[in-house]
Amino acid sequence: MNTKEGSKWTEDNVRRWKAALTEFANLTGMVLSGSRSETNFIAEVVETTTRKLDLKQLSIPTHLVGMEARVEVINSWLYDDQHSVIAICGMGGSGKTTLAQHIYNLHKQDFKSSSFIEVNGKQPYGLLGLQNQLLKDVLGGKGVNVSSVFEGTSKIEVVLQTKRVLIVLDDIDQHEQLSALLGTKAIPTQSKIIITTRFLGIHAWFGSISRSCLVHKLNLLNDHESLELLSSHAFGSKIPIEGFKELAVQLAKYCGGNPLALKVLGSSLYVSDNEPWMKNNMREVWESRLNSLNSLKGDLDCNIQSVLQKSFDSLPLRSHKELFLHIACIFVGEYLDVVKFILEDELNAKSGILTLVNRCLLTISHDRLTMHQLLQEMGRKVVCDESKDPAKRSRVWRDVESYHVLRKGIGSNTIEGLSLDMRKVEQGMRSETSTLDTSSLAKMDKLKLLHLKYVELTGSYENFPELIWLCWHRCRLKTLPSTLSMSTLVVIVMSDGHLEKFEVPMVLNSLKYLSFKGCDKLVRICNLYRLPKLDTLILWNCSSLTHLCKSVGVLENLSWLDMGGCTKMWKYVNQPETMMLSLPQSNILLDFTNCDLDNDDFCVTFHARSLFDLCLAANPFEYLPSNIDLKMLRKLNLYCCTNLKSLPCIPSTLVDLNIDWCTSLQRVTFESGHFGLQEFAYECCFKLSEIQGLFKLVPIAKINEEDLGHMQWIKAYEDHKVDLVGDDITKGRIWHTQMLYEYGIMSTFLQGINDQILTTYEYTSSSSSLSFRVPCHHEKNRIQGLNLSCLYRSSGSKDKGMWILFAKISNRSKDLTWIYNPVVYCKPKIDEDAAWVSYWPLGNILDARDEVDVDIYVEEGTMIVSGCGASLVYMDGEVDEEAKCQNDSMKEKEVIGGDLSEFMVTSGGYYLCRRDFFGPKTFYWLEWMFGDDVHYKDSQGWRKTYQSMRSKVQREHVISFRKTIELGVGFNSETEIDNIEKAVYSLVGIESVSSRKEMGKLIVNGYVDPVEVATCVREFDNMVEILSVKLVLDKIE
Repeated sequence: MNTKEGSKWTEDNVRRWKAALTEFANLTGMVLSGSRSETNFIAEVVETTTRKLDLKQLSIPTHLVGMEARVEVINSWLYDDQHSVIAICGMGGSGKTTLAQHIYNLHKQDFKSSSFIEVNGKQPYGLLGLQNQLLKDVLGGKGVNVSSVFEGTSKIEVVLQTKRVLIVLDDIDQHEQLSALLGTKAIPTQSKIIITTRFLGIHAWFGSISRSCLVHKLNLLNDHESLELLSSHAFGSKIPIEGFKELAVQLAKYCGGNPLALKVLGSSLYVSDNEPWMKNNMREVWESRLNSLNSLKGDLDCNIQSVLQKSFDSLPLRSHKELFLHIACIFVGEYLDVVKFILEDELNAKSGILTLVNRCLLTISHDRLTMHQLLQEMGRKVVCDESKDPAKRSRVWRDVESYHVLRKGIGSNTIEGLSLDMRKVEQGMRSETSTLDTSSLAKMDKLKLLHLKYVELTGSYENFPELIWLCWHRCRLKTLPSTLSMSTLVVIVMSDGHLEKFEVPMVLNSLKYLSFKGCDKLVRICNLYRLPKLDTLILWNCSSLTHLCKSVGVLENLSWLDMGGCTKMWKYVNQPETMMLSLPQSNILLDFTNCDLDNDDFCVTFHARSLFDLCLAANPFEYLPSNIDLKMLRKLNLYCCTNLKSLPCIPSTLVDLNIDWCTSLQRVTFESGHFGLQEFAYECCFKLSEIQGLFKLVPIAKINEEDLGHMQWIKAYEDHKVDLVGDDITKGRIWHTQMLYEYGIMSTFLQGINDQILTTYEYTSSSSSLSFRVPCHHEKNRIQGLNLSCLYRSSGSKDKGMWILFAKISNRSKDLTWIYNPVVYCKPKIDEDAAWVSYWPLGNILDARDEVDVDIYVEEGTMIVSGCGASLVYMDGEVDEEAKCQNDSMKEKEVIGGDLSEFMVTSGGYYLCRRDFFGPKTFYWLEWMFGDDVHYKDSQGWRKTYQSMRSKVQREHVISFRKTIELGVGFNSETEIDNIEKAVYSLVGIESVSSRKEMGKLIVNGYVDPVEVATCVREFDNMVEILSVKLVLDKIE
């Protein structure tokens, strides 16, 4: 071969060709053996080649964003033998089809054959045509032509039973489609079926076709992904070009993570970075488009509107559509229960809301109705299309339009709902007085829903519409007019208004919900007996209320009474000539937050047969009053009861207890003697030392030497201070050496100790693990337990990871393992050792010749274990001090040697921990610790504290009361005092800061979280302790 200069066959080309030909010659292909039919062999070659060429590859969008995380969920399902079907659910335009197409392209070669069916595409022959297409795809294009849906279903069932195929059914919205395309028989199959649908409740359809379905709700794009996708279509890059970032962020936020909207709007606003003149002009176009979108004029792109409206149009009942439009125009953000009250009779709201949620048109968040902004705008555009004239539409919600309709008196009998917030009507558009006349509402015969904010009405109420819902915020009326028709009202909300008296004029059989929240001028409420159907009465912060009609006690249907902040009410009721206020037997939820109730004037009796939830937060009583019947109570909230000292004999029915900020509380015990709560919050209980059934902390100074048994030497450290962490009980406190009792284990922590401590142990190691064999011993010297100690220190890393400390003891001879994480432990200082000294009552579990392993685990990067030691403890036949101390201090059933079944995560393996440290990774962590047979989901022990299922107490509750906080601080200099005061004063909500150096105290006043103050002081490397928190019970408006 010619390789001269100038020839295309250079030495390099020749070398590459030789390598390629050599590789080709060594490839192993399909071989025709002598016994095989040549015809069959050729057919197999064609099929294999076709599959290799990937002729059925689907076309998908070029800009795929956030796909990796979403594919991971589907990939894990593909290897799951339990579910043959997965349904990807989500709102229109959320990327369901794109994800299914991407999965199909990635994995169809792993199956014998595959089919992607667009169920609601343009298919002229309906279900029969879809069946023929599916069968043709999975049977390799062979001539299949079924003549009936029944015949097609039967053949599909045979295929699913005999072949491993991948099927995608895109855009399923009817039950009949599933039955026809998947069959109805319960047959075993190795096939995988992916369904995309807008119906979140699709799993209910699978009951009739005898097949299980895994439902996966597709998450919308997050902010970062949204900006990237928008930029890809608008600028041709992953990030916005210069000068457009702020506009792009606003537009991405408007789209709310919906990929279709991001793609459509991004493409319509394309900008080239190579044409400066275009950039300047397009910036004006972007600003104009954003102004148009934010003006809420219903100017939704028609491509987006058509996709979203498909979900609305497919709703099965007219009432569902009307309910959706009511919510989209008026009720987004409203409480779920309130909307149910308002619309149940007219539109069957209970079942209708469930339908909307199942069809991804509505979500429930924190008991409120929420809706994607694009869905809300789609619904509002449906209403706007009813008429160009707002006065002739069914609902009017834009404040400017509502104002003009009322001011001009042009309302019509088509209007069913109207909302107006006068604060959002520009001052220049209002009339001189800005008041409106009631006559403008009289023309609206069909008006049922009226929502007014800061609106002042004048005129007669005689011809006022017969409303179902009247919500009037900041109403200036002192009393409701006697001429106002109230017979049809189901819900009345008059929050933050000027009402002084409310008297029920007549029997109102429809009224179920009545709220005067924040009406601080309201003094009297009369004739409540005329409200036989009343379910909810909200009187929160009616601080002037002194008279509540005693007939409240005869309201048989009243299930929720909220009187939080009604401080004057109880002083009035408790006058000598006045009887105690009895509440109805039907109450399920009672709220008496911040009512200034103490033990001397607790004048309310609680004997409700069905009392479920009781809130007595922020009241000054020292103990629970005897006239509270807690026998059937399930939830009790005592948040911020700073004078409460003890909480004895909590009933066994209680499952949820909140004692956050009960700063005087010392002990919690239970009627049954065992801890049975499912949700428990006890943050910043500065004096709390025992929660029966969980743990007990006792200062070493208060324990007699004889009760310490083999641990008497710890008494020498009783005055040492330790920095205990790990639990809310430790926040804001300085501790002297404590003994912790938990699961029958005794533990103490010592700070600043040397490694000589380990020399006293029988078995030692300079690492984090050791092993030993239990020696033979005399019968009289039976094994009582195991003393265990470890030394650890801070790694010095600035990484603020989790401080985690575990001990693992394994009896390999008996296949028993215990992993224990103490509820509190010492946080070591840099370059200083801390010691964990513990006693484990393993006497009845350790026998001679047993092989025992001990391991200490810490979070990598935060702490280092420098050694550990263990010693067996024997009974001498007479004295059994550890056992005596153990039995006297914590007689519980959930102890080593007792019933630990709720903590068992594998056969013979127990996870003694009250926290869920690692969230979704916990299972894999336990699998590494215990092995492959972990049954973590069956283990309920760690769920038995607030750590995993705590009551949700918002930080706003902590800072919403004025406090005087006294902290003990070790000041070093005047300069340091000044710096600390300045730092604390910079915190939000601080009113004043003062220090008393000679007493080592810092006094802080204001609306602030005490723990936040203590954390701020600790930034100066000072020891700080919250000494007291005095609560001033005047909640911020």
